[in-house]
Amino acid sequence: MTDLSAFLINQRWPAKQPDRLQLYSATTPNGVKASIALEEIGLPYEPHYVDIGKNESWTPEFLSLNPNGKIPAIIDPDGPGGKPIGLFESGAILLYLAEKTGKLMPADPARRYETIQWVFFQMAAIGPMFGQVGFFHKFAGREIADKRPLERYRDESRRLIGVLETRLTGRQWIMDDDYTIADVSMLGWVRNLIGFYEARELVGFDDFPTVAAWLERGLARPAVQRGLTIPAKA
Repeated sequence: MTDLSAFLINQRWPAKQPDRLQLYSATTPNGVKASIALEEIGLPYEPHYVDIGKNESWTPEFLSLNPNGKIPAIIDPDGPGGKPIGLFESGAILLYLAEKTGKLMPADPARRYETIQWVFFQMAAIGPMFGQVGFFHKFAGREIADKRPLERYRDESRRLIGVLETRLTGRQWIMDDDYTIADVSMLGWVRNLIGFYEARELVGFDDFPTVAAWLERGLARPAVQRGLTIPAKA
């Protein structure tokens, strides 16, 4: 049996199945990227719920694996060379899982890099912008009298949805007929923008029917539906 005792996080979230990949996460847009990918790939894993509402991601145990204090994070007991590896940052986790299994990533090198650029587009643009819209539209930021920050993030979010609209025109998925980690990286964010963040009207989402159709196709996938609820709250 694999020994994960060298990882401090295992003390707070002990592995019941240490031979399986360990997922430390919650059902946020970043968190569900990993669970959706794992469900799509079919790689056995054990999920652990990290309660960000109780600041569990800032505990010493979690920070020992992810010094950035954000979910998700993983430990793969069967890492490179058969040795355990711990990883944080959702984009890096998606790339790792795709390359480990040969799934959710085109085999052609040029298309592989094209896929990676769209994952980076999500990480550098869509994630930060949509998150700010959520803060200023739904959470504490809505109490700020000066609405210029909200307007700035609204306009930029709308521009980014337009980038997706252009890319998806004539395509089923970001990479044509190939469903990849690029799609996995964005589905949760677009879903949250118009659902949990209640910003559908704010950003004029109905002006982007191609993105809406892509989101509907993605959410209809059984693995996506499962991944959106993993890990369950403790």
